[in-house]
Amino acid sequence: MVNIELRKVDMDALLGFLTADFLGKDVWIWVAFIAAVGALLVFDLGVVNRDDHEIGVKESLGLSAFYIAIGLGFAGVVWSLYNNASPIGSIDPQLLAVTDAERAWTAVQLYLTGFAVEKTLALDNVFVISLVFTYLAIPRLYQHRVLFWGIIGVIVLRALMIGLGAALVSQFSWVLYLFGAFLILTGVMMFRKGDHEPDMSQNKILNWLKRHMNVTPELHGNRFRVALPDPKTGKLRWFATPLLLALMFVEIVDLIFAVDSVPAIFAITTDPYIVYTSNIFAILGLRALFFALAAMVHRFQYLKYALALTLVFIGSKIFLGDLFESGKFPAPWSLAITLGLIGSGVAYSLWKTRSGGKSIATTTGALHG
Repeated sequence: MVNIELRKVDMDALLGFLTADFLGKDVWIWVAFIAAVGALLVFDLGVVNRDDHEIGVKESLGLSAFYIAIGLGFAGVVWSLYNNASPIGSIDPQLLAVTDAERAWTAVQLYLTGFAVEKTLALDNVFVISLVFTYLAIPRLYQHRVLFWGIIGVIVLRALMIGLGAALVSQFSWVLYLFGAFLILTGVMMFRKGDHEPDMSQNKILNWLKRHMNVTPELHGNRFRVALPDPKTGKLRWFATPLLLALMFVEIVDLIFAVDSVPAIFAITTDPYIVYTSNIFAILGLRALFFALAAMVHRFQYLKYALALTLVFIGSKIFLGDLFESGKFPAPWSLAITLGLIGSGVAYSLWKTRSGGKSIATTTGALHG
């Protein structure tokens, strides 16, 4: 009888924990999402890429389409969650709609806008990463390994930054205006940047890492570290391989890019669940898309201008929202304008480069270099 009562107490405690509110959603909803992402990563590494192999353009596009479909399909989950959720205590005033259906469709529009913006911003990472892979002579055979472990760090890093951003916005609403001004400034600077390929040998991040790490001059298979005799003492010690150097650079680059992407998504919505899920789904498929984009990056030569205009628009929404009775720029307009700008940038780039042209394999990388 005592054991039964203890089990009941344990179950009640567990149920209470899973149904407790965390950043506007029950804990079990966050746990379910993280579990789903974990399952996708296990599927990626344990099934699709169990053995090191070169990922071709066809496989890259196929995997990318799979991840994009999942990201878009998650909009249905968002609709279901916000259609049944109580608006009481909502962090984002846009979701304080009169009816469940209105709140659900608003949440879907915010999620899709965030997904599109974060996906486009994430493309900038591709251009920079492709440069460092070339500079460090990382073969295509091992590039997926670097990108896979890089995404693990991104998931954790974005969670920390989004949690911090949500705490700031909930306590100090004026922080959103700082985010807006920062995005406008970033967009203007991005638009004014000229097209030039940065010299990776002069990259401050790489040079700093090289000075503070013992890095082997050559790769050792797919290993990040290797034990070798110290040139001075002859004793075995751990050395980093160029693969680990590339991984650390990828993580640092994401931290730099997050300075843009996190304020951008908070300028769209301050709801932490929509912010985090749109971020993660946008980034998950980037690893698969990398190998196709790296081969035809020159076809997106003008996308950076559309991205710059998108950042200016999103930053301006913070200030334009004060002109509306609701205090927020309408979500349907925001989604339409965002998709219009990004779609126009893609279409114009493909049209202008239809007969070939110079490769600018990370022109936009210079924006953050």
